[in-house]
Amino acid sequence: MSARFGKLGWLWLSALVFVLDQVTKNLVVQHLAYLERIQVIPGYFDWTHIYNTGAAFSFLSDESGWQRWLFALIAIGVSAVLVVWMKRLKHDETWLALALALVLGGALGNLYDRMALGHVVDFVLAHWQNRYYFPAFNLADCGITVGAVMLALDMFRTKKTGETIHG
Repeated sequence: MSARFGKLGWLWLSALVFVLDQVTKNLVVQHLAYLERIQVIPGYFDWTHIYNTGAAFSFLSDESGWQRWLFALIAIGVSAVLVVWMKRLKHDETWLALALALVLGGALGNLYDRMALGHVVDFVLAHWQNRYYFPAFNLADCGITVGAVMLALDMFRTKKTGETIHG
């Protein structure tokens, strides 16, 4: 790929995260009633069908609806920054391109839900013996989280050694 386009070739991964996220959310909406739960691993892992009008961990979900537009604007701004960042990456910054592509795909997946539905569909529910629950999430959230961890690893590696782990 030419240097002119940086690592934009990794946008296929963003598209894949987006498509897989939307397909899985549509399957959940079609096959599970709202708030229904199906045990996958009893006591630890369920499929569910819930809506999140807030951000991560349902932050601001109890507000009147203005947060939908705030989070949409943030997602649009972050997505634009990520695309520009990817365009400016050097040839050897593959690790960073992969991380940015994952975050971008996840951000766009949740942005689409927010704009089209007014909420984000979450369906993965992890818990410890039906007592301690992690907030429900979706594949877009997984892309964002894995990408963010990769970005953090890249920052720590770069800061400590002066070299990158991009590969």
